[in-house]
Amino acid sequence: MELTYAELSSPGPVRDHNEDFVGFWQPQSVEEKRSLGAVAALADGVGGMDYGEVASRLAVETALTAFREAPEGQTPQQLLTQMFNAANIAVYDKGMEEHGKHRCATTLSIAVLRNNEVVVGNVGDSRVYLVHKGEAKQLSTDHSYVGMQQKFGLISEQDAKTSEHRSILTRSVGQDPVIRVDVESTTVFKGDKIVLCSDGLYAHVADSEIADIVSRLSPAQACRQLVALAEQRGTDDNLSIQVLHMNDVEEISYYRGVPTYHKPAEPPTGYDIQPGQTLDKRFFIVETISRSGMATIFKATDLKTKETVAVKVPFMEFESDPGFYSRFQREEEIGLRLDHPYILRFIPEEEGEQRSRPYIVTEYLRGYTLAHLLNSMRPMPEKDALKLASRLCDALAHMHDHGVIHRDLKPQNIMICYDGSLRVMDFGIAKSEEGRRITFAGFSPSVGTPDYMAPEQIKGKRGDERTDIYSLGAMLYEMIVGETPFEGENLFVVMNARVTGDPVAPRKRNPNVTPQVEEIILHAMERDPGKRYPKATAMKTELDNPLATVQLTGRCDRLQAPSSLTAGGKKVRWIVLGVVSALLILGLLVWLIIMRGTAH
Repeated sequence: MELTYAELSSPGPVRDHNEDFVGFWQPQSVEEKRSLGAVAALADGVGGMDYGEVASRLAVETALTAFREAPEGQTPQQLLTQMFNAANIAVYDKGMEEHGKHRCATTLSIAVLRNNEVVVGNVGDSRVYLVHKGEAKQLSTDHSYVGMQQKFGLISEQDAKTSEHRSILTRSVGQDPVIRVDVESTTVFKGDKIVLCSDGLYAHVADSEIADIVSRLSPAQACRQLVALAEQRGTDDNLSIQVLHMNDVEEISYYRGVPTYHKPAEPPTGYDIQPGQTLDKRFFIVETISRSGMATIFKATDLKTKETVAVKVPFMEFESDPGFYSRFQREEEIGLRLDHPYILRFIPEEEGEQRSRPYIVTEYLRGYTLAHLLNSMRPMPEKDALKLASRLCDALAHMHDHGVIHRDLKPQNIMICYDGSLRVMDFGIAKSEEGRRITFAGFSPSVGTPDYMAPEQIKGKRGDERTDIYSLGAMLYEMIVGETPFEGENLFVVMNARVTGDPVAPRKRNPNVTPQVEEIILHAMERDPGKRYPKATAMKTELDNPLATVQLTGRCDRLQAPSSLTAGGKKVRWIVLGVVSALLILGLLVWLIIMRGTAH
């Protein structure tokens, strides 16, 4: 690949310092260009943090160093993972100096160009575009609150560019010691352009204008004109842009200097699955998504359909546990019964297939959880929270119509996808009118997540449709108020409060909540299931048009404060103690099994 590169980074017409930083590197020899490729990186230090300019420079320089020093034979995807991990740790460690006195954070976009492919990694709201035949395609995904609003159709693209929430990121480099990176790849052709830019530029210049200018002008001229155009339109931010023009592109050859790809070996029997292996000659394991105390979730390629999927594989020490195996099967059975755009899609085993071990295959989701969003935006704008809750009602109605009660609705189990949809996930403790029940020892079917559990779950009952409605009400409370409904110094206090009292009225914690929405939340969170919405569809009707459909009944004036745990009755104390004990016993058993497996 032969290319022409240009860059321009400016403080802009308003600011006196530049928190953006850009960098580019490519080797000199043809052989190294073929085997390693070229790399461009752009970072935008997070506004409001003490060391934005330090973070952006450190992220880019660390990433480029990791690229140059990477061992031979690595794929662009592997290189990107190493670069982002190195940059994130460097920025995080810098921010933790002097006991975290000067926290650092930045966006980071990286494009690796090798042969006839560009592979893009992104964290934050800087962007990477491919300009092909005069049209711009955004390769990166914005990790910003307004990006989520756009995807869900809550605001227009123009409104997003001027929104007061434009600077709120849902993901950044240096914020946490562990980072999640979005990676995309595409083929490039002779004459194509790759553009990296910060939000200070694209917020004032349309994608079509970027495509037109970089198509007509040289990379250096295009950089100057685009920055000048953004400045003329009144940008108050730093401005950075990189333009790479593909002068010539080599087709991939499978000999002499170009990597040859070998079919991965089958995993040896008796070992846990690892990236690079193929499961049952069908699912090629690409990378690890997450790892819990009982299972690992992998990103994989279905070699039959060529689709990207997620594969959940339990640890081998649990496969011989009849109770765990039964629960695992039950989760898949429930998932396969459901078919709704807002519920995680399970992929069935094809007729005649024999699985070598237990695992679950689902669609692969690109996005972030509601819990992750709430870490960045708390409280959420009321209209946004109502839209999300309404869509969750659609999912609940479908589940309930098919005899399934989720029983563990919480922000961690709601995925907000980049395509503007959402998914309800994790049916591990769901109740179904059909199929097997959870039977293994040490686990109570009432167990959920304390912050969102309904009172009847704490009392040890299995619950029904109204149990999920309570949990949805608790999530809506948190989205709109910014805090969970019940808070206390320990688990016992929180669980006791749910049984003996009501939450603080939402408007007392957040005066911006409308009376109608407060009524919806308190209706869903009635302690007595008989006083809640009977169906998710009834709650959805009021969520979609609260001003016209909600009747104010004065629920906020009839709330009862929870009694203290010491003042409560023995029954409540024993219920709470029993459920918490079950949780602790289960956790201890899991820890002992894991430690025993590690010792071997």
